[in-house]
Amino acid sequence: MNNMPFYQWPKDMKQTLVLLCAFLTFPLSAFAHGPTPQKGLDSITINAPVEAVWDMVKQFDAIATWHPDVKASKGDGKNASDGIRTVTLQGGDIVEMLDHYSEQDHEYNYRLKTENPQALPISSHSTSLQVTAGDEANTAVVTFKSRFYRADTGNTPSATQNDEAAVNAMTAFFKNGLVGLKNKMEK
Repeated sequence: MNNMPFYQWPKDMKQTLVLLCAFLTFPLSAFAHGPTPQKGLDSITINAPVEAVWDMVKQFDAIATWHPDVKASKGDGKNASDGIRTVTLQGGDIVEMLDHYSEQDHEYNYRLKTENPQALPISSHSTSLQVTAGDEANTAVVTFKSRFYRADTGNTPSATQNDEAAVNAMTAFFKNGLVGLKNKMEK
């Protein structure tokens, strides 16, 4: 048996070896679980035409003009792929980058470029903002949709950097932004 190739081993010995390998590998795989992606989705109907709402949100680096949680925002002025903005929140700055921008579809997609867990307890996100026509005349629906990961991607994150903290922070950020936008547009 010492020099016999594996494929010539008796069936019961092959099964025993496979089970032994699985048994030895299982404890390692139990510790290999990392974070799972979280998702966020929120929308609001605004009593204003689509074009007026789009005019308010379309400048990627001007989010501070309508989002009440954003203390300041600045960027390179580009409304195109690789456009950059720095967003100042209560806990500090994050940097985001545009991936897609469509004037025609009233939509842009962006992602986190530089994280800051004190400002937002996430390690990454990809988000879209879109303005569409509402069910009633002269109304618009603004939708935030996101996929993100918690700030601490290790196996035992603290309560301030776990999945729940990330979901709560992103949910609040979207909701506050949408309500702030509605209030600004419906004055």
